[in-house]
Amino acid sequence: MLDGTTAETLARIQFAFTVSFHIIFPAFSIGLASFLAVLNALWLRSRDHTYLALFNYWKKIFAVAFGMGVVSGIVMSYQFGTNWSVFSDKAGPVIGPLMAYEVLSAFFLEAGFLGIMLFGRERVGERLHMFATAMVAFGTLMSATWILSVNSWMQTPAGYSIAANGQFVPEDWWQIVFNPSFPYRLVHMVLAAYLTTAFVVGAVGALHLLRNQSDKEARRMFSMAMWMALIVTPIQIVAGDSHGLNTLEHQPAKVMAMEGHYDSHPDGAPLILFGIPNPDEKRIDYAIEVPKLSSLILKHDLNAPLAGLDTIPDDEEPPVAIVFFSFRIMIGIGFAMLAVGAWSGLARIRGRLFDSPWLHRTCLIMGPAGFVAVLAGWITTEVGRQPYTVYGLLRTSDSLAPVEAPAVATSLIAFVVVYFFVFGAGTAYILAMMNKRPSTPRLGLRDAPVRAAGVVPRKKFTASETSTPN
Repeated sequence: MLDGTTAETLARIQFAFTVSFHIIFPAFSIGLASFLAVLNALWLRSRDHTYLALFNYWKKIFAVAFGMGVVSGIVMSYQFGTNWSVFSDKAGPVIGPLMAYEVLSAFFLEAGFLGIMLFGRERVGERLHMFATAMVAFGTLMSATWILSVNSWMQTPAGYSIAANGQFVPEDWWQIVFNPSFPYRLVHMVLAAYLTTAFVVGAVGALHLLRNQSDKEARRMFSMAMWMALIVTPIQIVAGDSHGLNTLEHQPAKVMAMEGHYDSHPDGAPLILFGIPNPDEKRIDYAIEVPKLSSLILKHDLNAPLAGLDTIPDDEEPPVAIVFFSFRIMIGIGFAMLAVGAWSGLARIRGRLFDSPWLHRTCLIMGPAGFVAVLAGWITTEVGRQPYTVYGLLRTSDSLAPVEAPAVATSLIAFVVVYFFVFGAGTAYILAMMNKRPSTPRLGLRDAPVRAAGVVPRKKFTASETSTPN
């Protein structure tokens, strides 16, 4: 099925495939690490065993997701030196140090404290254990910060000069790291990760509530998830709007593709709700649109003019159909999340949050919605940047290593087969863990008063336990 496909297309498919697998795990682990830190802090403050049960439940799921994210990330990074070595050579002086900072300041931080978070509560004491849990959460956020700085620089390059050999040379690291689109992308991605985690946690809580409405742990996790959906989804919509305005300023062709504006509109552009892009005729077929609404959203003026793709050379246009549909998938899921959050808020006011089977069924269906939205947003961002790897400066066709199509096709097929087996098994294992309900830890009568006072008794070893085996 890959006959006649160029090496560039195959390399792009391979990178898209591997990064699509990779991105879903950090999107989950970023939010879940912060959720674990909140659960642990609430346990230490209230001594409510429900929080401890949820912490122990979700930390196991986090450990598996974190490991799968690390493995998929390592595999993905190798492609910079194989399929995209020209890009690595030209952009390496800028993106290389940023990715090294991510490993040194973020990955080492979260990996170094991970073992303490998972196994160290009764070994290091609860205060140090809480510190380790917070550091894991902080490390995941730092990791996202550095990676998004790299990606944002590729979208809106700044603080560089170009050497005689074509390499991008750093001139101002402050401008490189905090490039024009970085703050918007960081906020948008972190909020997306929190919402992704919230809807997974909400789906698991809903599953167990459908089985038993009096399940205390399920009620607690479902309530916390719905608070996140109710509060964060509107913030994410506002952040997404700001991100879109920033994109209009720095990458107008991407916004034109997102909106489906093949033609310029000098007196107000319509918002195309749905349609089918026709790249041959340069129009949107069967368009369902609201007059002038796009100008109101993007320019805050009904009659504001908006340029279309007719002002962009054909060889600089992004693939409109992919960007058009992926953007609408992301937006559609965002408003579905908003509706679920509002529904949960109304049910909470009425005292029916835990006694609304249809809400629970809806949340169960919405469990993977965050992952779909993250993937759709990533596709919008990356495909909308085409035909460039470094926007406006380095074309994708000029970034490819001197590789042959059959070699890339072989590795792509190998990736597909191995990924579906390995990560399919890992995902099935995570789902199996989610299918089991959390269990409240049972403390012995002798230990309960001591632990209630915040002191963890040290285990006393017998001589037989401390002897060295032959």
